[in-house]
Amino acid sequence: MNLDKLQSTDDIDVAGKRILVRADLNVPVKDGRVTDATRLERVIPGLKALSNRGAMVIVLSHFGRPKNGPESDLSLKPIADAMQQLLKQPVIFSRDCVGADATGTVASMKNGDIAVLENLRFHKGEEKNDPKFAEELAKLGDIFVGDAFSCAHRAHASTEGLTRFLPSFAGPLLLEEINALRTALENPQRPTAAVVGGAKVSTKIPVLTNLVAKVDKLIIGGGMANTFLQATGVMVGKSLSEPEFAGTARDIMTEAKKKGCEIILPVDAVVAREFKEGAPNEVVPVDKVAFDAMILDVGPQSVAQLTQVLDGCKTLLWNGPLGAFEISPFGEGTFALAREAAKLTKAGKLVSVAGGGDTVAALNAAGVTEDFTYVSTAGGAFLEWLEGRELPGVAALVREKVS
Repeated sequence: MNLDKLQSTDDIDVAGKRILVRADLNVPVKDGRVTDATRLERVIPGLKALSNRGAMVIVLSHFGRPKNGPESDLSLKPIADAMQQLLKQPVIFSRDCVGADATGTVASMKNGDIAVLENLRFHKGEEKNDPKFAEELAKLGDIFVGDAFSCAHRAHASTEGLTRFLPSFAGPLLLEEINALRTALENPQRPTAAVVGGAKVSTKIPVLTNLVAKVDKLIIGGGMANTFLQATGVMVGKSLSEPEFAGTARDIMTEAKKKGCEIILPVDAVVAREFKEGAPNEVVPVDKVAFDAMILDVGPQSVAQLTQVLDGCKTLLWNGPLGAFEISPFGEGTFALAREAAKLTKAGKLVSVAGGGDTVAALNAAGVTEDFTYVSTAGGAFLEWLEGRELPGVAALVREKVS
C-alpha cells in the first residue's frame, strides 16, 4: 500500500459537486443530546471547507450497533442537530441513507449545503459490504471522501465498497491521522520510544511484535508488565497477569534483543490489597510484592527511570496506561509520565503521538491532551495500524481511481 498515493480534494474543483463524506459521528448521546462532541468538533472544519468551496456535502456515518434495522435511539438526528450548532449553519437531515428519502434530500440541496443521512447500519448491506448497497449510496454523489480513519479497519460499504463506484479521496482528518502515525513509526526522529500499557498481553501481541522492530525503547506498563515480570521469574502476588503468556513474553524479549530494542519494565510498584478508591497502599520493589498484594501502578523510581528515557528520545508513541489510572491514587505514574512527555513536546524536544480509548482518557485526566503532538481517538484502527496491518478503508483510497 503506497500511502504517498493518497490524494486530498485540495486540487480539484468541488463547486456544484455532490461530495459523499464518510465521517465518524459515533459520539456519546444521552436523552437525545450529545454529551461529548470531540469527534464532531474534529470533523467540522473539513465539512465547512468543502461547503465554503461550493460543494453539496453529504455526510455518511454509522451510530452504535443496531441489531435489526432502524432503532429510534440510534438515529443520527440528535447528532445532526449538534452539528448544526457547531457549524453555525443549517444541516439538512434525511430519514434514510438510501432510497426515496435520501434521493429527495440530495435533490433539494444547493451549493454549500450540508446534509446528514440516517445511520448506515440500519441497513445490513453496510457491514456486509454489499456491492448493491454501496452502489445505492454512490448514486447520491459525484465524489467520495473517506474521512473516518477510526472506521478504516472495517471493510464496509461506506469505507471500502463506495471507492469502487466513485472517484475517491482522503479527507483532512484521515490524512492528519496517517501523517502523525507515519511520523512516529515510519520516518521518526531517533531515538524513539513506545509506551504500551493496558491489562492484557494477549490483546497486544501483534502490537508488541511489530514495535520491537520499529522503536529503540519499548516501555511496558499496566497488567501487561506483570506478565513480563513473571516471565523473568518475578512473583507478582495477586496482580492481574496472564501466566499462560509468559512464554510469549520471553519470545518478544528475545526478538527485541535481536532487533536492538530495549524493553523497559517497572523497577518498583504501588501495591494494595484491595482494588478500590483510596485503598491503603505502599511502594515496594517489584521483586518484593507480597503474595496477597496487587500491583496497581508504577512506583516513583520507575517514573524517574522512564522520565530519563523520554528525556533521551525524540519521538514517542503511546498506547495504554501504566496502571489503574481510573482509580485514585493509582493513576499517578501514568499522569507523571504524561506530564513529562507534554513538557518535552511543548519545549520542541519530543514528537508525541498517542491513541486508544484508555490512553485518551488518561491524558485527559492528566490535563495534557492538548500538549501532545497528536492524539488519536481512533481506537481499533489505531491498534491495527500499530500491528502493521493494512486497513481496508485506507487501502481502498490508494487504489486506481474510478474514471
